[in-house]
Amino acid sequence: MNVSKIRWTAVFVILSLLAVLVFGSGSSASATVNYGQEVASVANKYVGSPYKYGGTTPKGFDASGFTQFVYKNAATKMTIPRTSADQYKKGKSISRSQLQPGDLVFYATGTKGKVSFVAIYNKNGTFIGATSKGVKVVKMSDTYWKDRYIGAKRLIK
Repeated sequence: MNVSKIRWTAVFVILSLLAVLVFGSGSSASATVNYGQEVASVANKYVGSPYKYGGTTPKGFDASGFTQFVYKNAATKMTIPRTSADQYKKGKSISRSQLQPGDLVFYATGTKGKVSFVAIYNKNGTFIGATSKGVKVVKMSDTYWKDRYIGAKRLIK
């Protein structure tokens, strides 16, 4: 290679690098948030928190206080109603087969057929909820929960 070719090659490489720095490489990478998965991830952070009747903070949660807290403190920043019955009035009804992380699942733990418990769908047939034994990951197929299931709602579009 002669000196002239080396100089032109060096100039070409330098100009190419400058063009990439100034104009970018032509591809743009962007991150998107899956809000449902993010809600479930935030909920998982509070597993082990204690149960407290009327509780709305990590010092102690009841079922709807937990879901309200998680939705407000996740990337969704959503304000949802305080009670499980009022939360059940929101969002789009979905079947069990359509459940995705972050969906709300509802149960009748008191009067049969009347919503009295809410939790956040996690994955693989589990939910994260503030049970009487604290915030836990629970299998929806457990007899107690399976027999009391009312439905599910998707609040996140």
